[in-house]
Order: sequence, then structure tokens, then C-alpha cells
Amino acid sequence: MTVPQQFTDRYELGEILGFGGMSEVHRARDIRLHRDVAIKILRADLVRDPSFYQRFRREAKHTAALNHPSIVAILDTGEAQTPNGTLPFLVMEFVEGLTVGKLIARHGAMAPQRAISIIGEVCTALEFSHRRGIVHRDIKPANIMITPTGAVKVMDFGIAHAMNATTGDRLTATSAVVGTAQYFSPEQARGHEVDARTDVYSLGCVLYEMLTGQALFSGDTPLAVAYQHVRERPIPPSQRHPGISAEIDAVVLKALAKKPENRYQSAAAFHADLMRVSRGNAPEAPATLPADDTDRSPVDIDPQPHTLQMPVQERRSGSRRWLIAGAVAAVTLLVIAGVFVVGTMNRVSVPDVHGLTRQDALTQLQDRGLTPHVDTKPDGSVEAGRVIGTDPAAGGSVSSGSDITVNVSTGPEQRRIPDVATLTYDDAVQKLHDAGFDSVRRMTQASKASELDKVVGTIPAAQQDSATSNEIVILVGSGPATRTVPDVTGQTVDQATQNLNTAGFTTILKADTDGTLPVGQVASTDPPAGASVDADAPITLKVSRGNQFEMPDLRGLFYVDALQSLEAHGFTGPFQKGPDIDAGSDKRNKVVQQDPAPKTGVNRDGTITVNYGS
Repeated sequence: MTVPQQFTDRYELGEILGFGGMSEVHRARDIRLHRDVAIKILRADLVRDPSFYQRFRREAKHTAALNHPSIVAILDTGEAQTPNGTLPFLVMEFVEGLTVGKLIARHGAMAPQRAISIIGEVCTALEFSHRRGIVHRDIKPANIMITPTGAVKVMDFGIAHAMNATTGDRLTATSAVVGTAQYFSPEQARGHEVDARTDVYSLGCVLYEMLTGQALFSGDTPLAVAYQHVRERPIPPSQRHPGISAEIDAVVLKALAKKPENRYQSAAAFHADLMRVSRGNAPEAPATLPADDTDRSPVDIDPQPHTLQMPVQERRSGSRRWLIAGAVAAVTLLVIAGVFVVGTMNRVSVPDVHGLTRQDALTQLQDRGLTPHVDTKPDGSVEAGRVIGTDPAAGGSVSSGSDITVNVSTGPEQRRIPDVATLTYDDAVQKLHDAGFDSVRRMTQASKASELDKVVGTIPAAQQDSATSNEIVILVGSGPATRTVPDVTGQTVDQATQNLNTAGFTTILKADTDGTLPVGQVASTDPPAGASVDADAPITLKVSRGNQFEMPDLRGLFYVDALQSLEAHGFTGPFQKGPDIDAGSDKRNKVVQQDPAPKTGVNRDGTITVNYGS
């Protein structure tokens, strides 16, 4: 769509921020108030469609009434005259930041406390809209923005509708499916009426994805995903990502209950339970959902029975009553017989779907006229995502349309690896066996002297979840390893520390010392370079104060020449004359002995003594 830069006499359009099903959103400038805004404009090709026009105006009406800090505010509405015709538009506050969807795509699963904090803010926004009779109907990660300051903003009430609206106001038939398939509530997927509990379910889907980094359900088509929302039990978040508590599992699964009456009845109730968990308290959500939560009614079929009424005659003769009674009895017998025959004829054999993918198994069972329901369980012999078996089992005979439970493997059973540090190897093996890990292997690792022959850790590390079929490596301390101290003379402290760490030394100390090297450079180490020491032994860096110079050889020089040589090296201390020494006539008045000796370090303000020949 081409829109003039000067959109109206008040707004100038900038770059496109995004597209929706019926609109596009631009960054814009409010010339009058000198502020950046976002403008949503109905697509030009939809302007002449009354339903889209009314839906766009409905969004403006609904969102403008929602003045809440966690809901993107509507600042203005209007219609602009453009070469493409009259285009209705909404002016919204401009919000910078990243959507939850982009955060998950970049960083994966969030820490539970951060996820709970964000969802809590969304709950307050939804409770505010629900109390005003507005259901969002399209809660998803892409519609939740996190600003650079950490504020949460709920966006896009484009398909929201009033809970007390008439059928005409809703613009869609009862069976219309509105929303995004991955975050559908079961009632949305069926095209049934929705209320605030629909938003609770969708928000539960978002929380699930934030905690695990994965969508609740996925499939090749939106229809396949919607089917799972109606039929399949969610895998608890803790089975998809470590570090999620049973209490969080309970809250998420309650929000994801198939039947609205089994969910939280409001966003506020959802929020309250999340806060209980974040404070370390038990939630009100049960550890397991009611057994009747799974919806067994056929998908996309009107479940209401239709009864045919027979006209009733007020007066009948006695003989006629006997005739009718006999006829009814005969018909009843025929019906019973017919039911028996039809029931026998409509029985089907349960196919063997062991080893198939979940979707292939569901398709095969549905093709047989059966109604499959998925349950998941760990199994070390069947690959995750493939079918373990069915209940009733393959080969059994059942009535057409019967419910069949499809058991899908989640892979080998996951268990928490216990902490076996400080134990002996044998005790560690026993503790791992008790925890369900039968495959273990010993490996030695350099350690402190006190850890010799003791367990210092495991691979994978303790307190992580691992398949019980995985091998656990037990690391046993072999005592300190010997390392050679590298030569770091002349290096800065940071460079020397890094090189010592690379060589395997981790305890680095520092001490200043007199030295001829520039201040801050390492003059020597203790133990010295080349020494072979334990890896856990401390290494002391002797760092030069930069206050010395190397003593020159003054022998054979006269007093003046010797003093000039010292001053050239920065010497400022006392230059003393010692007793003369008889050294022959050729060395008379020349330096024949000095203290300190040549090539030794001497402080610039130290004392130097020389002896002259006599």
C-alpha cells in the first residue's frame, strides 16, 4: 500500500513497523504534539468491505475504552483522504522494545520468576479488560511487548469482542474460528462462544512457551494444532525443561484445562496463584486435573440431540390401545435386534500403530472410524514422539467411534541426578543405582590432596535431569596434578595471571618488590619459573615497583665520569668514597671497587660506595 508521507495535517508517516490481517502499522510523527506515535491503517483493498471496516472501527472502540498502563493506549482515531480513498486509522502510543515471541526466539526458555512476573502484568491488563466486558481472543507472544525499562504492554485488540455483544455486533457466526492456532482455547477451536476464560487458556499457552522455549502444541497445519488443543493432554512443562517446579506445573496445567469450568475463572485468580508460587507457597491449583477434563465430544459436530415429536391422539378405543401396545412391543423388539446387529456390523479392529509418529497414528485410527486421545509416558525403548501402543491394544475389536488412548513416548524416563560429591566411588555407585541410574563409569580427575580417592563430581552434573538410560560418569579425585611454572617475567599482572591460569594454576597472589623493570611488570615468581609444583599450589607474582636500575660497571672511571654514568640511570642517592686501595700507578684516582656490584639492582635513592686506586 502506498501512503503519502504527509498522512494528514497532523501526522507524518515513517517506516512500516508491521502488518496484520487487515492493516499495516507505521511509525509516525505527531506534528502538533511533537511526539512519535504508531498509526494502524486499514488496508486500501479492504476499505470497501463493510465487515472489515466495522471490525476496524470496533477495535478502535474497544481499545480506546481500555486505559491501563499495561495496555497499548489509543490516542486518536480518524479517517484520512488519500489517493487510495478514505482510509480509517488508529493512532497508538509508540512502544519500543521486543515482543515475548522475539525474546523466546533469541534466548529460549525464560527463568521461571521472570516469566511469572511478565505473565502477572498481562493478567492485570486482561482482568481490567474483562471487567469492562472485553475479551482479547488473540493472546500470543507476538502481542506482548517488553519495553527497555521492563514494562509489559499488551497489544492488538483487533479481534476482541464484547462479552455481552449481540450476534450482529460480533460480525462472525458462532462457528467462526478466530485467533491464532497455537494459542487457541478448545472452545475457540470448536467455534463455540468464548469468555474471559478463553484468554486465560491462551495466556497459559504463552506461559508454557516462555518456561520451556517450545509451543504447547505444534503441527503441519493450523487444523492439526487446533485438534490437539481440543483432544490432547499437555505435557507438564517440567518434562520439557529442567528447573520447573511441580507447583508451577500445577498452575500452568490448570490454566490449560480443556473445560473452561476447570480453569481459573478469571485472570485475577490466575495471577493470584502465580504470586503464591513465586513466594514459595503452595498454589490452589491441584497437582492433577480432574479426570473428566478431557473433552470427548466429537470435533466439529453439533453435540445437541434432535428429537422427532409424534402427534398425540387424545381418544383411543380400548382395542386400539391393545393394538398400539402390541405394535410398540414389536417395534421395540425390532429396534433391540437392529441395535445388536448394527453394533456387531460396526465393530472394527484396532490397528497396530506401535512405532509410528503421533500424527501418523492419529490419522490411521481416525481413518478406521475411531476417536483417538493422546497420553504421554516415558519409555526407554521407544523414540520420543513415537507411539508405544494403544488402549485397547492392537488387534482388539471395538465399536466404530470408540475412544482409543494412544500412548506416545516422551523418551527414556527422566530422573534428577543426585549429588555424590565427597563419597567413595562404591557409595556413589550405590546412590546412583538407587536413583534409577544403572549405567555408570569411573574417571579420575586432578583434585585437592584432601579429595584423593573421593568423588569430586559427575558428568552430567548433580541436580540436572537425565534419562535413566544415560551413562553417568563418576569423577574420582586423583590428588593434585603437577604443573611447570611458566616464565611471566616482564608481563603485566593481568597477562601473567591469564598465562598461569592457562597453565593450570588457579591460586594467584601478588606482592610488590623492588625491581628494575617498569612499575607494574612482573619481576619474578615464587616458586620461580621452571619449577614443578602442584596445580593447587599458590603462585606469588612479585611485581616491580619500578624504583631500581641495573648497576653499571664503574671500574676504571674517574670520579666525575662515574657520577655522570650513575645520574644517567636516574641515580639521586648518596655517592660515597671508601678507603683508597693500592692498585698500581695506572689505576690511581680511578674506581677499582664498587658496592653494589655491577649488574645488580640498586634503588635510585640508595647509597653507592666506590674505592679509588692510590
